[in-house]
Amino acid sequence: MEEISIHTPFIQLNQALKLLGWVESGAMANDVITEGMVVVDGVQEFRKRNKLYPGAVIEFEGQLAVVKATSPSQV
Repeated sequence: MEEISIHTPFIQLNQALKLLGWVESGAMANDVITEGMVVVDGVQEFRKRNKLYPGAVIEFEGQLAVVKATSPSQV
């Protein structure tokens, strides 16, 4: 399982997909979310800007990632 580290309270789902490198662009991220290809915490997600907080698990095309919090000094 991959980890995505954030130093803000949350990250938007479409931004997370792009940051993980699972999609090539923000537009592609929006498309795969709209098509229902992304699962967050076991539930199919259609909200492009869904706020993901530390502990959230993202699934896309057999890949898994968990959102982890880091302090700004660790980035």
